[in-house]
Amino acid sequence: MSEVKETVNGVNKKKLPGWAVPAIILAVVILVFSSAYTVKQNRYVVIRQWGKIVAINDSPGIAFKIPFIQTTEPISKETMFYDIPESDVITKDKKSMVVDSFVCWKVTDPNKYIKTLNAVRLRADERIEAAVYNAVKNTISSMTQDEVIASRGEALTQRITEEANSDIGQYGVEILTAEIKTLSLPADNQEAVYARMISERENIAAGYEANGKSQAQKIRNETDKDVELLIADAEKQAAILVAEGEEEYMKILQDAYNSPEKADFYEYIRGLDSLKNSLTGSGKKTLILDKNSELVQILYGN
Repeated sequence: MSEVKETVNGVNKKKLPGWAVPAIILAVVILVFSSAYTVKQNRYVVIRQWGKIVAINDSPGIAFKIPFIQTTEPISKETMFYDIPESDVITKDKKSMVVDSFVCWKVTDPNKYIKTLNAVRLRADERIEAAVYNAVKNTISSMTQDEVIASRGEALTQRITEEANSDIGQYGVEILTAEIKTLSLPADNQEAVYARMISERENIAAGYEANGKSQAQKIRNETDKDVELLIADAEKQAAILVAEGEEEYMKILQDAYNSPEKADFYEYIRGLDSLKNSLTGSGKKTLILDKNSELVQILYGN
């Protein structure tokens, strides 16, 4: 291909071919795209140079690296879940229990995570499973079966999580929570343990019931005593009132019949009342009296 020449101020210069400018622009674009990388919100980006880690970027946005020399490797920041297989553990009182647990964990140090586990999640899950199993075994083996059952919940979870983290920190990961999903008994002794637990609960219930009956009887006795005292006091007050009434009645009679004429009239009225009372009842009545009796004298007007 012949060269294109032009003269500027009497000096001959070479002119760039037409494809050179687009090629330069393309090279610049490639260079820019090779040096730029994006950091996502939920990712670390590890920068390697000749295979060696030289930087870790966790600031979201666009960043730049040396093109063709440095490479990037994303590491997840997200919380990851791992379901740990069931395992048998022995309590302090030599009782066997079956533990089924799970773990939530995340990467906190990408440098350690890469150097120790090569950023392979399967390896991380294996190390975490071993750490949690040891923590569960050590925790439950220091407690009796009743203590384990009674302490299920946040306190037991926190204790297991703390102990597991003390073994797993060297790998650049952190266990957020190691929780027990189910804590059961081996099939061969479940029935016996459940029967014992039911018996214990029934004994407790019987104790509460007996105590309640005792309290109820005590309340009834005190109430009956108070009622008897109230009735006795009421009867006493009634007897006093009756006696006072009778006394007042006798005083009234005495004042009403304090002369012979009044006394005779009183005897007359009493006689009529007696006669009337003797004739009460059903059927015909016949009254036989001595002619000298007071009633006969009253009937004859004597």
